[in-house]
Amino acid sequence: MSEYEVYHCPETKDFFDSLDDKSKRIFQDHFKELASAPHTWDGHRDKEKLVVSGVELYRMHVSRTWTIFYTIFEEKKQVRLVEILTIDEAHEKYGY
Repeated sequence: MSEYEVYHCPETKDFFDSLDDKSKRIFQDHFKELASAPHTWDGHRDKEKLVVSGVELYRMHVSRTWTIFYTIFEEKKQVRLVEILTIDEAHEKYGY
């Protein structure tokens, strides 16, 4: 399986940069899995494909605390991080 490149938007980059070292390591493990298996049927993390306002969006839970929302661009082999929210914020905003 070929690897995907994972790209941050400015907001997810700012969020990641603000984390302590332990949290950064946890997120980096999740980013590595997104690079190797971004789809819901690959890997072992809690991932799900969603449709939000007619747009395909994926989500991955991180340590039962955070939710990463991302899109996959197959033709470019890219995963683009869209948003990182607490699980409660994600449920409130997207209903998932």
